[in-house]
Amino acid sequence: MKDTFRHKGLRQQLVNVLIDKGIKQPGVLKAIGKIPRHLFMDSGFLDHAYVDKAFPIAADQTISQPYTVAFQSELLQVQPGDKVLEIGTGSGYQTAVLIELGAKVYSIERQQELFKKTSKFLPQIGYRAKSLIFGDGYKGLPDEAPFDSIIVTAGAPFVPKPLLSQLKVGGRLVIPVGVDVQTMTLFIRKGTKEFEQHEFGEFRFVPLLENKN
Repeated sequence: MKDTFRHKGLRQQLVNVLIDKGIKQPGVLKAIGKIPRHLFMDSGFLDHAYVDKAFPIAADQTISQPYTVAFQSELLQVQPGDKVLEIGTGSGYQTAVLIELGAKVYSIERQQELFKKTSKFLPQIGYRAKSLIFGDGYKGLPDEAPFDSIIVTAGAPFVPKPLLSQLKVGGRLVIPVGVDVQTMTLFIRKGTKEFEQHEFGEFRFVPLLENKN
């Protein structure tokens, strides 16, 4: 499958849609404009790859809406060289955005089928995470902590304490919290036990699943 001038044009249209919706960070917009999202989707969905909507992928999961990816990425405020933990690798699209932003990405996926597929696929198109892990995202990755930021790409019924504990002081956790509908929530670690919390409206995600190891 190729990345054509048509695809590039459609990506630029998508970037314009995101700007209209309030996404401002140049690095995030540049990443969305560069990454061939159509390659992350089943070929039947190619016509929909640059529409601002979520779409089904393998294992009853979805590739997130581009606006959601951009919104979460903007909240993270990634700096080049930041150590970022992603909970829910999924298709690898969000992973690719983080890599484009210069992050050293550690990503956990608990669906074996997706883990195998994405682990092979990302390097094929030039995106290399520091580490892709098959495991339980609720536990985070204590061996590699602390992280500059942590992003959760599935709906969490509660905020897992291990994720908060694995943030650096000054680090940011972006997590959609809720059961049927999620509230996008940002935690900023201010001290050993002190966190600042901000909420950013309602989103819909597939559920964050646990106990898969």
